Amino acid sequence: MGKIKRVVFLASGRGSNFTASVEYIRKKKLKLDLVALVTDNPEAKALGIAKSFGIPTKTIPYANYSEKKEYHKDLLQIVEGYDPDLIVACGYMRILKPEFVRRFPNRIINVHPSLLPAFPGLDSQKQALDYGVKIAGCTVHFVEEGVDTGPIILQKAIAIAPEWNEKELSLAILAEEHKILPLAIQLFCEDKLKIKERKVEILK
Repeated sequence: MGKIKRVVFLASGRGSNFTASVEYIRKKKLKLDLVALVTDNPEAKALGIAKSFGIPTKTIPYANYSEKKEYHKDLLQIVEGYDPDLIVACGYMRILKPEFVRRFPNRIINVHPSLLPAFPGLDSQKQALDYGVKIAGCTVHFVEEGVDTGPIILQKAIAIAPEWNEKELSLAILAEEHKILPLAIQLFCEDKLKIKERKVEILK
């Protein structure tokens, strides 16, 4: 294991995956430097959660930018300033621009509520129910320039109960996200992930 990894989180909303990740990191006493939570939403509940954990926060209000390219320029500049080894997108509702992704190759991970490559993009749970699949789940993957197309790190499948609606399926998937995202962070920060030809090998 190399140097202590510097981790920056990106979030837009309630911060449940952020909470689960920080709690896991602290319970396991992982040697990580939780540098900051960055959000595009000044009303994000994740902000209060970060402050309760003593993690610095930075808000870049997306709505304040008439020129959205300026938002993405500022986001890149601010995140660069933290010198992160790993960037964790957990409920971050903006698509990261190619310039951002190219700046941090294979150093950004995201959690998505489907078994990718099925049902990328928004409303994945509704897509799954509308399609009538029997198995759904979640994926943690590296972020590349496409939407939800990066190399897959971990996945968890769940059987869909016939009576479930979108909310019930979402909650069931979220519970599994809370398990695999923190584990993926640990594996990355312990240098146990190796990418070869788009496939992620988990080292012993």
